[in-house]
Amino acid sequence: MKTDVVVIGGGAAGLGAALSAYKEGVDVILIEQEERIGGILNQCIHNGFGLQYFKQELTGPEYAEMFMEKIKDTPIKILSNSFLHSIDEKNKKIYLITPYGIQTIETKAIVMATGARERPFGSLLIPGKRPSGIFTAGVAQKYMNIQNILPGKRALILGSGDIGLIMARRLTLEGVEVVGVIERLPYAGGLLRNVVQCLEDYNIPLYLSSTVVEVRGDGRLEEVIVSKLDETFNPIPGTEESFNVDTLILSVGLIPNTELLNDLVEIDGTSRGFSASNLGQTSLDFVFAAGNCTIIYDLVDYVTLEGEKAGKYAAYYVKGEKFTGKVPIKKGKNIGILFPNYYTSRDDLILYLRVRRPMEKGRLKVGSLEREYKDLVPSEILRVKVPEKYIENYSEIEVSMEEA
Repeated sequence: MKTDVVVIGGGAAGLGAALSAYKEGVDVILIEQEERIGGILNQCIHNGFGLQYFKQELTGPEYAEMFMEKIKDTPIKILSNSFLHSIDEKNKKIYLITPYGIQTIETKAIVMATGARERPFGSLLIPGKRPSGIFTAGVAQKYMNIQNILPGKRALILGSGDIGLIMARRLTLEGVEVVGVIERLPYAGGLLRNVVQCLEDYNIPLYLSSTVVEVRGDGRLEEVIVSKLDETFNPIPGTEESFNVDTLILSVGLIPNTELLNDLVEIDGTSRGFSASNLGQTSLDFVFAAGNCTIIYDLVDYVTLEGEKAGKYAAYYVKGEKFTGKVPIKKGKNIGILFPNYYTSRDDLILYLRVRRPMEKGRLKVGSLEREYKDLVPSEILRVKVPEKYIENYSEIEVSMEEA
């Protein structure tokens, strides 16, 4: 097959990228590993999606359906049940594993919208046996919302990220007793609204500055040992507490899916995602990237917006435009996660950043721009539009957040 733009991934970023590229008049093929496009949205049956993008509150499947309706009336070709095997960067070919065998697509540009994967239990180095009953939050969510299977009867959740908080509520609504949520940081890792709506409204305890130090069970999980942590995240002897549960749900972080291109394009050392410009262009000029394969966003609306941008500029690239003059964007004081990594003056600079620690009031500095913000927390992404006049003539743009 031959096409102009190949989009890898049919989730929120990929759907936005495919439609955006098509609107610019180029041929598009969308690759999706599942049978149905929509990605993780299909199993997120809770509401809260679309407030930024559609100006209405939707569930995950409803949000995905909005884009499916738009795509079905276009000539965008969708290859489902297909996996990216490798990319021949010299000849701009991609190799796919499909139900029909290995297929090759010659393309002029690629948009990586591969999302992220969950950090597994093995990466936590928790001592103990390896009983059944330990699930990542996404797997437990799929069991419940797609396959109608309860993961257990009495659960403890490790990690207070948004999916962990939402799963606490979901499990409770389905009759599972959630005995608590454990968080290693001294503050919640998810959005404040999810802490209120998913924990406080259901009287589910949140244990801060704590972590799991041992799991026990013969065949099936029976007991989880939790310890308080000191300021350097080391367990404090004598603070151990035992929880008799048959289920442990892990919400301990997402890792951008970049593996197949790690040797071809630049990877950000902090986010572990693709480094890209404000146009979505990576260090390999015909490869663009958007969504959770760059940084982990807290709102799907932002993922879609960045997907649309990457798709648009991938189409411009196909039509002969060259994007030069990439200015590095560097993290300054109190900045944890920052995207994009480079600025090209072809479009506005939209920054996405997370602060390193909670701040009641902070002063953002970007080039010559200064702006104050209140109630900053690492769990919430700050989206900032920086007009070109504040960053023109800079050879390097530093982003910092000072205590105000």
